[in-house]
Amino acid sequence: MDVRPFDALLLVSFGGPEKPDDVVPFLENVTAGRGIPRERLEEVGQHYFQFGGKSPINALNVELLEALRADFAEHGIDVPIYWGNRNWDPYLRDAAEQMAADGVKRAACFVTSAYSSYSGCRQYRENLYDAVSGLEIGLSRLRHYFNHPGFVGPFTEATRASLEAAPAGTHVVFVTHSIPTSMNEASGGPGQRMYERQHESVAAQVAEGAGAENWSLVYCSRSGSPHVPWLEPDVNDHLEELHANGVESVVVVPIGFISDHMEVIYDLDTEARATAERLGLQYDRVDTPGAHPEFVAMVRDLLVERAAVERGETVERKACGELPASHDVCPADCCLNPRASLPTIGGVGDVTA
Repeated sequence: MDVRPFDALLLVSFGGPEKPDDVVPFLENVTAGRGIPRERLEEVGQHYFQFGGKSPINALNVELLEALRADFAEHGIDVPIYWGNRNWDPYLRDAAEQMAADGVKRAACFVTSAYSSYSGCRQYRENLYDAVSGLEIGLSRLRHYFNHPGFVGPFTEATRASLEAAPAGTHVVFVTHSIPTSMNEASGGPGQRMYERQHESVAAQVAEGAGAENWSLVYCSRSGSPHVPWLEPDVNDHLEELHANGVESVVVVPIGFISDHMEVIYDLDTEARATAERLGLQYDRVDTPGAHPEFVAMVRDLLVERAAVERGETVERKACGELPASHDVCPADCCLNPRASLPTIGGVGDVTA
């Protein structure tokens, strides 16, 4: 498979602490420049301390890296794969310097979120630009993949299996990370609301493919000032509402996440599950794609696709649902951040530097 002009792939992620002593410094990195008191960061860090002070995200990235390297070798793609994070070791700058030392000139970037938003896209583009400052390396973000079959398929497969084992009348609850409504309005361009629309599209596709009769899209992980409106409803509030309406069983599908990192294991496996147990709801949370073979193959497919585009060839872009395959290079007004002081979440980027 021809991946010219790229001579490397960079896996781009958010990062997470490895031990208790890392937690507050990690959160200081995440919130740098926002003046959040250390006491508040220690309070937020309890989510991590509850799990031994270690985020699962780094181990999950290692698992994905190993799967990608094996897949590339199997399909004759002879390029190295690097890994860099925004907020913890290995940092993006360290990865960029290593690529430069190894003679890499042009790298494609695969980032660990599928959707459009400032926190999930443009901010990563900015970070990638900074990471290669002063280095002779060109970076190209692989396109958004929210509607690629390799992302939608594993969710559909897992949801179908869960529903087959669930009682009749089970309600499917699709969950993603909440963001400020102003950030949602700017996602994909002013007034486009692509973050919300993309999730609605994926939820509809998975629901149809899995045979779900009743479903809804809700949000988790809201943070920041209570005076700033964020996307709602919250998953816990929604479980209360479903119970009040007579629902007895739910299947929770974390379509906003590619792997089981902290928002999944705390917000869904801990808090939302506790809410369901208190209400007497049967509760099952389906798997994220992680290192699913279809998801790994999707990364290879996106790399080959973008390489062909760079060579000026005509390509067929895989996409499902009513929304078209995403662009390769974001428009200048795409995902602008109307409030630079807002908190950030993990996500995806697009840069040519």
